Amino acid sequence: MSIDTVRSGGCLCGAVRFLVKGAPLRVGLCHCQDCRRTSGSAFTFFGVWPRPAYQGAGNLRAFEGRSFCPECGARVASLRGDEAEIMLGTLDSAPSDIIPGYELWIGRREPWLMDLQWAEQFEHDREPRAIDAPSIEPEIPVPPQQPDR
Repeated sequence: MSIDTVRSGGCLCGAVRFLVKGAPLRVGLCHCQDCRRTSGSAFTFFGVWPRPAYQGAGNLRAFEGRSFCPECGARVASLRGDEAEIMLGTLDSAPSDIIPGYELWIGRREPWLMDLQWAEQFEHDREPRAIDAPSIEPEIPVPPQQPDR
């Protein structure tokens, strides 16, 4: 994946749109109860980019650090000062080339799901680490905003 790769995505209704540039810093699956409830599925599939690599348009609301579209309720991202965690199912193109490098809360993984044998396994949350990816200074075009009505 090139540092020039730009991916677009958004919520179900289209009121929230975003772009991310370059490769994610890390990609994971989470099996915790909170992720199950917010995704409505057995786990979440997410990627984390440097915050400057993310550009968004539209209004996001947040609950417990998880951002979502207030119109359709789709969970889109969690934006922090230095990182943007993107729910990879919100990308416009299938993220088939983005492969998880770790799994969180593996004790809650459904027994019918196989572990990702190439990925790091964590009983709970992953300990924060220094960013080991090169810094990205993206030039991302902002998606067009809809006029206020």
